[in-house]
Amino acid sequence: MSSTSTKIGLGIALIWTASCARRFRAEGVVLSVHPERASVVISHRAIPRYMDAMAMEFRVARPAEMKGLFPGSRVDFRLSAGAKHTTIRNIHVRPGGLQDVALAQPAHKLSTGDMVPDFALTDQHGAVIQLSDLRGGPVAIDFIYTRCPLPDVCPRLSANFALLQKRFGDRITLLSVTIDPSHDTPAVLSAYAKRWQAGPGWHFLTGTTAEVESAAASFGLVYWAEEGVISHTSATAIITSEGRLGALLEGSTFTARQLTDMVRTVCLF
Repeated sequence: MSSTSTKIGLGIALIWTASCARRFRAEGVVLSVHPERASVVISHRAIPRYMDAMAMEFRVARPAEMKGLFPGSRVDFRLSAGAKHTTIRNIHVRPGGLQDVALAQPAHKLSTGDMVPDFALTDQHGAVIQLSDLRGGPVAIDFIYTRCPLPDVCPRLSANFALLQKRFGDRITLLSVTIDPSHDTPAVLSAYAKRWQAGPGWHFLTGTTAEVESAAASFGLVYWAEEGVISHTSATAIITSEGRLGALLEGSTFTARQLTDMVRTVCLF
C-alpha cells in the first residue's frame, strides 16, 4: 500500500474514531464550579448503559455555558465520552416548581456566598433558636408544613433531612421551618418531629407570620394559601459554619444522594 493510501486510511480512521464518541443525556445537581479549569462537579443520576449515579468532575466543552451555574443548580446536560476525553455541553438549568404560575421573586433573595440574615424562631420544644447562635458548624434549612398533602414535596424534603441526620449526626444542624405557622404550633411540630424520629440537632421551627416570611424570603421561597392548601416553591439551603449561603437547591425532585453529596462538598465532610 502506498504512503498516500496509508495516510488516507489513517485519516478516515481518526475521523471514524472521533465520530464514535458515545453521547448521553444526563441530569444532576451542581456541587461546585471551577472556571479556572473549565469544569464543574456534578452529582448526577444514573446514566443508563454508561455509569451509576455518582458525583464527579466534568470538563465543559464550551466554558461560556458555565455562566449562571452555582452550587445547587439542577441541570440537564449532554455527556460525550470519547477514547481520551469526556466532556459535557448543552448545559441547561432546570427551573424549580410551579413554573406555570407567574411568581414575583423576593427582592432580597441571597446569592451563594452571601451572609444569611439572622433570625430567631421557636422549635418543637418551645426553645428559641437563633441562627447566629449556630455559627461554628454547618446548617441545612428547608421549608415544610405538616398538613402538606403532596407526598413528593414536604414529606420528601423531610425524608431527605432524616437521611442527613442518619448520615452526619451532630456534625450538622437541621432546621425545618413551617410556612403554616398559624396551624403548626410547637405541639403540632413536636408530633411531626416524632414521626420523623428527629434527634436533638433537628429543629422544627415556627414563629409569627412576619418572622417566617422574612426567613423564607432570604432563600427565594414564595408561598400563598389557596383553597385550604398552601401552594409554595421549595428551597433547601446549606449554610456554612461562617454563616454564609453555601448552596441553594430549588424544588424537591433532587435525590437524597445529591443532597448528601452537596453537604459533603459545602461542609468539607
